[in-house]
Amino acid sequence: MATRKLPTFFTFAAAMATSSPLNLKVSISNRQILRIALPITAAIIVPQINFITNNIFLGGLGQRSLALAGITGVYYLVFAVMGHGLNNGLQALISRRAGENRIADIGNLFAQGVRISVVFALFGILFTWFVAPKLLLWSLHDADSVRICVDFLRLRIMGLPFLYVYQMRNALLVGTNQSRYLVIGTATEGVTNVFFDYALIYGKFGMPALGFQGAAYASIISEFAGLVVILVIIRASGSMKRLDLFRNIAWHTGNIRLILRQSYPLILQHTISVASWEFFYILIEHHGERALAVSNAMRNIFGFFGCFTWAFAATTNTMVSNIIGQGMQDRVRELIFRIMGWSVGFALLVCLYLNIFPHMFLSIYGQGEDFIRSAIPVLRVVSSALVLMSVSVVWMNAVTGTGNSKMNLISEVAAISFYCIYVYTVLEVFKLPITWGWASEWIYWLTILLPSVWYISSGRWKYNKI
Repeated sequence: MATRKLPTFFTFAAAMATSSPLNLKVSISNRQILRIALPITAAIIVPQINFITNNIFLGGLGQRSLALAGITGVYYLVFAVMGHGLNNGLQALISRRAGENRIADIGNLFAQGVRISVVFALFGILFTWFVAPKLLLWSLHDADSVRICVDFLRLRIMGLPFLYVYQMRNALLVGTNQSRYLVIGTATEGVTNVFFDYALIYGKFGMPALGFQGAAYASIISEFAGLVVILVIIRASGSMKRLDLFRNIAWHTGNIRLILRQSYPLILQHTISVASWEFFYILIEHHGERALAVSNAMRNIFGFFGCFTWAFAATTNTMVSNIIGQGMQDRVRELIFRIMGWSVGFALLVCLYLNIFPHMFLSIYGQGEDFIRSAIPVLRVVSSALVLMSVSVVWMNAVTGTGNSKMNLISEVAAISFYCIYVYTVLEVFKLPITWGWASEWIYWLTILLPSVWYISSGRWKYNKI
């Protein structure tokens, strides 16, 4: 009696490789928006689960470990968003070439993006080893906390090359309308991180108990695993062949300059934004461990529940660039409002959930009732700011999709200036509770929103070529 073989992922991928050519042009419809955004959401949410998992396990070591995880997490995030800025710039270029049906240009753009990301990773490693210790010693009050943070970061930063190349594949898959493949790589990363977090922090499954350092090892291992799996997927799906990914990898000075010209304002924008968050956390540290631990939980809220918003933001970037490449400039505003409706809808649901069930979320950190009581007022401010963010990031990424990334940088500089002045005045001068400090998110997102809406409404972007 014959047995029936179940299809594997690789037989499915092989079938995809021999099917019709990739459809790289997008349509303006709710179905198209969700087809791009939902896989991106899944891809973004897994790293955020990793962050939260790290914090839950580190919270088991005590409130101090949870507090220091906030500082080290935001520091690494500064370098992560440098890669994200490069990713956004490359994604806009790939999406534009896809809309123009210039398939042959996509592979070389991707190759140059990988080259640039490796150089950036080397810079991040050198900076962390030789400059960051002096900055932390200057800014933090507790010398022992500085030592723990430096030891952690010198190890954690070694995962940066894997993260950056991983982000370049994001630009490729989203820019070529293949965001569904993101889920597999990020799921691998998530499962790997949770397993090694538990094993290496607490010393389970015969592994050493490394405590705070264990989270760094777990994150590096998971980033490497996710990168390997996604490269296998790209090859097995046939995208490598159809996009000539590694056939046209010669050094191309013109494309490198194009990527850097498109990306450097976004890199500066994201780096300045998160660096200001590190400044915010340093001010919070001056208010004590409890305030820092509560703020770290708030960062998790922004990271985890903001995944839907950032997925729609990435969708806006790629779809706006794609339809401009198709010559459909007159429908850009229609597309923005359609995506914004979905983004705000998800944000409102999250806001309602967090305000109705605050104990349910905050109790996962295992820090007791005093922690929860301290965190609830801050959570209410943060959850409302998520709704405003859901509008602002869509318009901001629409500007990115038009190709004028310098406009984003101008908006960011203005927003960060107001933000830093506000948090320093509130937290350091008047020493008000941290709830007032977190109200800075409203100032930040409003300052991002207004110039973005003005620029898109002005129509000046219609004459920009990339």
